[in-house]
Amino acid sequence: MPNDTTLLLSQFLRAPTVIGAVAPSSRRLAAAVCAPIPERGEPTVVELGPGTGAFTAEIQQRLDGRGHHLAVEVNEPMARLLAERFPAVDVANADAALLSELLGARGLRQADVVVSGLPWAAFPHELQCDLLRAVTTAMSQGAAFTTFSYIHAVPLSSARRFRTLLAERFEEVVQGRTVWRNAPPAFVFHARRPRPWAERDSTMV
Repeated sequence: MPNDTTLLLSQFLRAPTVIGAVAPSSRRLAAAVCAPIPERGEPTVVELGPGTGAFTAEIQQRLDGRGHHLAVEVNEPMARLLAERFPAVDVANADAALLSELLGARGLRQADVVVSGLPWAAFPHELQCDLLRAVTTAMSQGAAFTTFSYIHAVPLSSARRFRTLLAERFEEVVQGRTVWRNAPPAFVFHARRPRPWAERDSTMV
């Protein structure tokens, strides 16, 4: 949507290391990112960095009134837009590093699916580690984590570092096919079975 693109661009120019996109993600990318959401049951789905809601809409369609959808957006204008646009979504204007506390405050133990729109390649190493620790700590053992990367970011050292972190912190990491019908083209990481922290920390020694 033109208005969404304008908002994303304006917020990107204000904080390019926090807002990683200048245009909303396509429906095809949203479908690929949200594929792990179960078709049955009452799952707790956490969405990090939802922006203007491209993934939010896909998650809501897949849940169809089931479970609990918590969207964590640190940018206040975007959080306000999300709350207005998706009244059924529990929108938290907060830092993703507080994920466990946010779940606990809602009486939720852990997340069954974590969908991330965060710009991991734009983050320094320490922040990547802190946020990924918050994510895996909040996940149940059988939970799924999905995120995406733009193909132009592949050569960046920060992007390579993030891929290494994923492999260290999850037992299974699968890279999906490139979604060419997105601006810019992107691919999805599907990760499952977070490793116990004692085991993960030993890999960093």
